[in-house]
Amino acid sequence: MGKAILFSAPSGCGKTTIIKELMRYFDCFDFSISATSRQPRGDERHGHDYYFLSQEEFRQRVAAGDFLEWEEVYQGTCYGTLKSEVERIWAEGKTIVFDVDVNGGSNLKQYFGQQALSIFVMPPSLEVLEQRLRSRGTDSEEAIVKRLGRSAEELKQAPRFDVTIVNDDLQKAVDETRRVVEAFLDE
Repeated sequence: MGKAILFSAPSGCGKTTIIKELMRYFDCFDFSISATSRQPRGDERHGHDYYFLSQEEFRQRVAAGDFLEWEEVYQGTCYGTLKSEVERIWAEGKTIVFDVDVNGGSNLKQYFGQQALSIFVMPPSLEVLEQRLRSRGTDSEEAIVKRLGRSAEELKQAPRFDVTIVNDDLQKAVDETRRVVEAFLDE
């Protein structure tokens, strides 16, 4: 079993941006592409950003035991980690990087134990988080309200993670995360 880095945060906290910066820095990383039953947003592509599955396909894959973990994050919208992604990345001798919701991060940490470093990315405040979600321009007002409600609950889960990074300054957050990851990889 190889190592894994788990990034979790409420939507809009900047975890994906931090991950992209780290992926440029660490050549031993490979990104685990999650599966979802939601529709693509913006320029997202199947097999690159997510494996976009219909609700029926997602449920069939769950029943077949294809997921390491999965969750219905919002009514009718599921996300999950395919076992085949983990097998593919470790077969290449790489460290797996996950970008997952808070419950997914907790579940994966429990599964991988000490082989994983779980990182929670936190916004400086809920007000800043709301501004970030609105400035993305990818969600409806209803979706933003739903995300903010969920975010307030998710922020309470930060203590369950190995490390919490407050993303109040992107470069500072990236640098701090890089130091934490380097220490974990050197163990």
